[in-house]
Amino acid sequence: MNGALSTAPATAGTSLRSTLVGARIPAWAPYASAAAGAGVALLLRRLLDWTGWYTTFFAAAALFVIVLTGWSFAVEGRRQAKNRLAATLVAASFVAAIVPLVLILTYIGIKGISVFSADFFLHSMNGVTSRMAGGGLYHALIGTLEQVAIAAVIALPIGILTAIYLVEYGRGTFARTVTFFVDVMTGVPSIVAGLFVYTFLLLGFGLRPFGAAGAVALAILMIPVSVRASEEMLKLVPRDLRDAAYALGVPKWRVIVRVVLPTAMSGLITSSLLAIARVAGETAPLILLTGYTASINFDPFSGDQATLPMMVWDQLGKRSGTTSNDLTEARAWGAALTLVLLVLLLNVGARLLARLARPKTR
Repeated sequence: MNGALSTAPATAGTSLRSTLVGARIPAWAPYASAAAGAGVALLLRRLLDWTGWYTTFFAAAALFVIVLTGWSFAVEGRRQAKNRLAATLVAASFVAAIVPLVLILTYIGIKGISVFSADFFLHSMNGVTSRMAGGGLYHALIGTLEQVAIAAVIALPIGILTAIYLVEYGRGTFARTVTFFVDVMTGVPSIVAGLFVYTFLLLGFGLRPFGAAGAVALAILMIPVSVRASEEMLKLVPRDLRDAAYALGVPKWRVIVRVVLPTAMSGLITSSLLAIARVAGETAPLILLTGYTASINFDPFSGDQATLPMMVWDQLGKRSGTTSNDLTEARAWGAALTLVLLVLLLNVGARLLARLARPKTR
């Protein structure tokens, strides 16, 4: 008797869950749907004589979604079918975003790793013709690091101070105007910034291209990114921290320096390095402003100066007339891989510095 009473609630709970959950398609349903979609797509490719594999791939993906959603609708009902369709589209969007990135990085890595060596990083292209082996990117790496550093020195203080103004002081028409122009500058093409600096700096003062001119254009492109990212980081600081400091009679400027900035420091470091990574690979303004030289130039304020994007552009431009063992193309891919690794290093460094700068809690 007692055993029957003890099993009754469990039986009732199981039946209730079964009623609420309803029927479910098996766990292997997505795999079966994918196999069915791929099979039908291959059949359509054969019947319709499709020439490209991209058409077959997208057809298989669409058929997978249709089969899985239809199966779920027939077994689980309309509501669960909608939920499964939404989850499938989210997963498909993630795959659509990550697959091209992985393919690009893999392809650049395969093409560029062949030229990586100590000589490639310690020598320039001075005296190396398109048909000669050897040469390296030392001159271009120096130019990129110097120009990006100068741009960061110009842009980051302006961007962070502007963000502080918009978050802490910005009220009224002037603040709205600043926000509007920051939004406009975010969408300005890089070649427009290059033309602006070329017109007002090089033509206005009658100067020849030099490295720092490109740094000015990079700074213009970096400022709106820094402002927007820093502004969001400052907004994450809890309002209660500010109010507590104000309640103690602390002046506003001291609250910003001693409370707001230390709290948002990790985010500001991350946003700054991401802004640097944003402009590290810009090419269009550098074509107008920095020129290109195969020799090493440590002075960004005098004469042409090479950069990694310009080296890629220069080496690929020399492909015509080279031998079948395309040395210039290999060097271009090596410079491209170095640029990718440099941007990756900046992003990883941003994460590490943000973690180190995070306030410690006891």
